[in-house]
Amino acid sequence: MSVRRVVSNIQSAAMAESRDFYDLLGLREVMNLGWVMTLASPSDPTAQVSVIAADATAPLTPDLSVEVDDVDAAYAAMSASGAEIVYPLRDEEWGVRRFFVRDPNGRVVNVLGHLPSS
Repeated sequence: MSVRRVVSNIQSAAMAESRDFYDLLGLREVMNLGWVMTLASPSDPTAQVSVIAADATAPLTPDLSVEVDDVDAAYAAMSASGAEIVYPLRDEEWGVRRFFVRDPNGRVVNVLGHLPSS
């Protein structure tokens, strides 16, 4: 299993203001589902920040997202380690397979992989 990208998630009620602020640093909106918006560097698209009003399906908002190439292997490793899974592994309607796990500092990590396009 390898990591594809790591994205900081910022919970916010000021979505437009956040987009404008991070635009000043050169990050451009690359995805917006209304409740979550991702901003990325045009020169390095893996340099990203996501701004989240509230997660659309999960009961809490993650602090960090880690995209991996094999989310099922990551889930198996976390489960076997005894880590606290706070949102079960599932396919989401917007094209990702994910789960949330709590790290040793109490932070919630969204571990995800993109589903194949149909």
